[in-house]
Amino acid sequence: MSGAGTPLERIIRQQITTSGGLAVAEYMKQCLTHPEHGYYTTRQPLGAEGDFLTAPEASQMFGELLGIWALACWQQLGTPHRLHIVELGPGRGLLMADLLRAARSRPAFLQALQVHLVELSPTLRREQKQRLSGFGTPLHWHDMLPEQLDASTLVIANEFFDALPVHHYERTAEGWRERLITLDANGNFTFSASGPAPATLPGWAQDLPTGSIIELSPEREAAALALGRLLHGTGGAALIIDYGHTTPAPGETLQALHRHKQVDIFHRPGECDLTTHVDFHALAEALRQAGLHTPPAMEQGAFLLALGLRERLATLLRNADDEQARRLLRGAERIAGIEHMGSLFKVLCAHHPHLPTPPPFASAGTAP
Repeated sequence: MSGAGTPLERIIRQQITTSGGLAVAEYMKQCLTHPEHGYYTTRQPLGAEGDFLTAPEASQMFGELLGIWALACWQQLGTPHRLHIVELGPGRGLLMADLLRAARSRPAFLQALQVHLVELSPTLRREQKQRLSGFGTPLHWHDMLPEQLDASTLVIANEFFDALPVHHYERTAEGWRERLITLDANGNFTFSASGPAPATLPGWAQDLPTGSIIELSPEREAAALALGRLLHGTGGAALIIDYGHTTPAPGETLQALHRHKQVDIFHRPGECDLTTHVDFHALAEALRQAGLHTPPAMEQGAFLLALGLRERLATLLRNADDEQARRLLRGAERIAGIEHMGSLFKVLCAHHPHLPTPPPFASAGTAP
């Protein structure tokens, strides 16, 4: 049988036995956010001791450069005395800590900030509070994105959308069917294209051949739409940073990580991270539907270099010893090198139509 029988695996097996199959989206949702046995609700998954490294874990410069971006947006907004900054999935609070440290160079900017952290994990909330309380900035925690705020708002979502559930659909000889997770004759988890057809099919998938598999995520698009509506009501801008593609295409990208290694997606449910590549084209469409502008997405490496990564690195290296220099150089390569995060990760900006396009994005253009 698949796995060694985690508590969540036993729950999922019972659900499959009762219903005949579980949608991939529901499997992801339970594995990641089950209130008692979910991956994000029961552990601290980040860093060298966890299962994966994010850009803020790899280099302080990532959050510092996002602080420069936020400062530029604040200036474009007219340096208001109150500015909300919302982070979706803030992890251990490293990105926000680095951003706030960079903000100290402009006391009026730091004083204007109200920080909102959208986080479900009690473990991570405690670490965020410990790390961020010393900046003197008001901190607020939310289970989900606020529907409205009372001042201009900036939103940062770094490696947030990749963990939102996706549905798999397969084109069979009888037409499109949802892929369900079922049990084979030996009791192992397997896939079966036996679910209902998608309610709507994107235009790019209309003529795909039999056997094609596509990933669709109404949950991601709904989250992007809610984000867009918040910013349309308050004014401001958002950065969505994740690994994924700007041109939609068929294929399955669902993967599981455990101890920094890729494992089978059915390996010990509730104890592994599950993610898929983000369709930035679909996100941009949802954001535009809410009335925002979306300049073309950038690769993460180009985005960071345009914000001054080389200059910031040179400044830090001037006061670094040999070990610190090696760590700084490794971090810069990890977040911006094309062999690491620099190419695979994309950065999508969305902004209120009355706000000039924030740097370093083009002043004109549409979605990716």
